[in-house]
Amino acid sequence: MTEPALPSHLVDKAVADALAEDLGLAGDITTLATIPADAQMSASIAARAAGVICGVDLAIAAFRRVDPFIKVSVRSGDGAAVARNDVVMKIDGAAGGILTAERVALNFLGHLSGVATATAALVEAVKGTGAKIVCTRKTTPGLRAFEKYAVRCGGGHNHRFGLFDAVMIKDNHIAAAGGIAQALSAARQSVGHAVKIEVEIDRLDQLEEALSGGADIVMLDNMTAEDMKQAVAANRGRAVLEASGNITANTVRAVAETGVDIISSGWITHSAPTLDLGLDVH
Repeated sequence: MTEPALPSHLVDKAVADALAEDLGLAGDITTLATIPADAQMSASIAARAAGVICGVDLAIAAFRRVDPFIKVSVRSGDGAAVARNDVVMKIDGAAGGILTAERVALNFLGHLSGVATATAALVEAVKGTGAKIVCTRKTTPGLRAFEKYAVRCGGGHNHRFGLFDAVMIKDNHIAAAGGIAQALSAARQSVGHAVKIEVEIDRLDQLEEALSGGADIVMLDNMTAEDMKQAVAANRGRAVLEASGNITANTVRAVAETGVDIISSGWITHSAPTLDLGLDVH
């Protein structure tokens, strides 16, 4: 599976910021001191472990922003499953430029491939249940668009992108608004007809109030598997049911088998281990 390319303006800004952070005021003083300006190099980025690749466009942009004449040949694009030692891309050009861009390219590629790999593990674990794996807003500041893209590369789906594109009434909103019914009524009167409204509950006795109030989606927060099964039965298809809370590779199958429609996981973005990738010089 290959996802559509990331928007170039997002890629360019992120790469420019990362390189500025790394190069500081003086540039790559190690490479400048040790590598002749005319030295050429051939290298490849390879996987040190099996996983799912994501972040290829960012890696390419890092090399080419340092030196636009560097040539990159992609062997495994975003969404591709790789085995240990598989080559992701080959890089040819000025040695100085390749070495200067190396860490920024690998940081993006390793982190986003880690998110895609973690997502793929959950997607595989729930196969055949009908439940979808989605991400949350628990993302790295400044990298949300890329991490959510990585979730899709791993076979998952995206929840809302921010506070602006869906209403999600959580426990603190309910407390401040005076109750579930009051919060739902106010939200329905405020937002447009195309905006979905989700409400979070953590007890079964709140479900009927959420459904009667017109919630499009009900989040079952940190409920037991038995309570989730009861919620599915009581819901009777009236709203989309989302399970959330402590979702890991070890727990996700049991949650999916309760019959919920959506399983949201913050772990796949905020705690996914980096996929080990390295640059080797030929």
